[in-house]
Amino acid sequence: MSTAVWTGRLELNSVADAALKAATRFWFAVMVAGQSIFAFAVASFYGLAALRGNSARAWSRSITHGHVAGDTLGNLAVAVHLFSAAIIIVAGGLQLIPQIRSRFPIFHRWNGRFYVVTAFAISIAGLYMTWIRGSVGDFWQHMGASVMAVLIMLCAAMALWNALARDFKTHRVWALRLYLVVSASLFIRAGLFLSFALNHGPFGFDPGTFSGPFLTFITFGQYLVPLAVLEFYLYAKERGSAFGRMSMAVVLFVLTVAMGAGVSVVAMADWAPKVKAAFDSRTSIAKTLSATIASNGVEEAVRQYHELKGAQSGVYNFDEGELDSLGYELLHGGKLKMAIRMFQLNVEAYPQASNPYDSLGESYMNDGETELAIANYRRSLELNPKNHNAVKMLKKLNAP
Repeated sequence: MSTAVWTGRLELNSVADAALKAATRFWFAVMVAGQSIFAFAVASFYGLAALRGNSARAWSRSITHGHVAGDTLGNLAVAVHLFSAAIIIVAGGLQLIPQIRSRFPIFHRWNGRFYVVTAFAISIAGLYMTWIRGSVGDFWQHMGASVMAVLIMLCAAMALWNALARDFKTHRVWALRLYLVVSASLFIRAGLFLSFALNHGPFGFDPGTFSGPFLTFITFGQYLVPLAVLEFYLYAKERGSAFGRMSMAVVLFVLTVAMGAGVSVVAMADWAPKVKAAFDSRTSIAKTLSATIASNGVEEAVRQYHELKGAQSGVYNFDEGELDSLGYELLHGGKLKMAIRMFQLNVEAYPQASNPYDSLGESYMNDGETELAIANYRRSLELNPKNHNAVKMLKKLNAP
């Protein structure tokens, strides 16, 4: 074989290796950035809420059955799941940084042990929340979440076992698998919000019941797809041809761009508002009214709302989402009439906003007031023609 052919092959292999390494670094950079933003949002929103004694409301705004009065074990499971999520995101990223592994081996070992324990904690809490506490979604979504929990524990156990056996090559493969599975919460959020952006609304599922074929797919795909990509990556890196490594680099680059786009969308739509709310020093009007409803009834709370808004508008948070979150808290608590009154109050406060009418329409629909539900969904759609939920609900109500 001529020297030119050998040189060409060496150059092609060198380019393929460089491309795959660059794509891997790009993926890891985007991944760490996304995980860091996610962890900061979770820690800010739920952590500061807990410090202010408002964790129950924060959970209720973001998690179905997030906080249930008197359910100590269930509330503990939610707390473990939330705070383990924030911790495991940071710990997992640190485990994959080679410089930390080589320069600070003691930290790497102890962080790894902490990581494994946290992985088991978040999995057990997740299983409890899914099958005993009750969670949003249908049976197949619950199965998908359960398989993920089992995979997390399996990967954690195998990573630890191989580390103790000093088979570090196999250990790192299982550590990568573990990192991908515990990162599924980021993948599903990025994928879901990216689909919202591309479709201009929910795609392939019913937002009312939060079930449908796309949600079933993404519930399993959030960890099975990344795991499959990892196996192809490992094969291409270890035994693949130059063309195979180049192809893997292209695939990884495209997937990373898609993930980055999804992370950007969810950061703007969900995490940024949560962080803003976390650092808002104003007193929650929803929390204040909730206490009043419990002690003196809903009409006294309405009177208090008007009184405080007129006299202390700078002290209390009167944002649109406050009454909306309180209304849904009451709705989920089975206090339908009180929820309707809060949604009515929100419509009065924000007559040109679409979402209050949408929420009021939902509460009327749950109360069997079909005509009122249709009227409010129509008003919501008039104010926001892109409100796909209103369109679906009007079809469901057989609105003429």
